[in-house]
Amino acid sequence: MFDDATKNRVSRWIAGDIAISEDPGASIKRWRKKFEINQNTLAEKLDISPSVISDYESGRRKSPGTGIIKKIVRAFIKSDEESGGQVTKAFANRFEAHLPTEVVRDISEFENPINGEKLLDIVKGESVANGDLLDKSLFGYTVIDGPKAILELTTTDFAGLFGVTRERALIFTNVSTGRSPLVAMKVRGMTPGVIVLHGKIDEPDKLAIRIAEDLKVPLVVSNVSDTEKLIDNLQKNLS
Repeated sequence: MFDDATKNRVSRWIAGDIAISEDPGASIKRWRKKFEINQNTLAEKLDISPSVISDYESGRRKSPGTGIIKKIVRAFIKSDEESGGQVTKAFANRFEAHLPTEVVRDISEFENPINGEKLLDIVKGESVANGDLLDKSLFGYTVIDGPKAILELTTTDFAGLFGVTRERALIFTNVSTGRSPLVAMKVRGMTPGVIVLHGKIDEPDKLAIRIAEDLKVPLVVSNVSDTEKLIDNLQKNLS
């Protein structure tokens, strides 16, 4: 399904993220959930007891070395390949577009689609345009640092934000009015399933709302207190 170069690139990035984390066990758990693999299945693929995985993730066992981390990541990717490879494909697309982690804060593909109304609840959102279109199915989300994306990403990079499918939520954080992300979508001719704005937004920009209406994409303002809490809500409810 994937060539060795693609799998190696994704594996190295994930293994590096775990290795440099202040809490490698929590990072392993986060990635395991992204790949939608339970502890028992992971333990079986590694030929170890599920309690070992549990101990790593909870911090009861000393953080694994690089050799164990590499084996765990290979198990993630192998398991994903066996179920269609959607998660690996999403990250491969992201890396091919050279999207830095400080721009793309989180990305996830759903095993089962959700509609925009459920997303609205998770992000504590308020619909400001095309609320009647929130019943459409979404198959993933991408959390993006809005200002950094606007300043640093090329058109090709922007395409990488969509992961496996455009039927997803693009969630722009650290925005103040929402104009720049909507203008970027308009200029590049890219339309996701939903656009969510998050930041210190007193009132959404009127041009942003008009662009959303023109693109026929629901526009939502999230009222979650901060970016980390927003990502945590998404991961707990959708990853």
